[in-house]
Amino acid sequence: MKFFKNVIAEMKLVTWPTAKQNRHDTGVVISQSILFALYLGALDLLFTKLTTMFF
Repeated sequence: MKFFKNVIAEMKLVTWPTAKQNRHDTGVVISQSILFALYLGALDLLFTKLTTMFF
């Protein structure tokens, strides 16, 4: 029981982000994921073209 009381006490000390911060952070994660996917897709296309050209 003491564990749960300590958890509740610690959760009250947490600084939760605002809705605006959450939207911003979510946008950053989504945009970075898209950019990384495009980068990896371009590398995959490049290496596919290179390997089919030589083999």
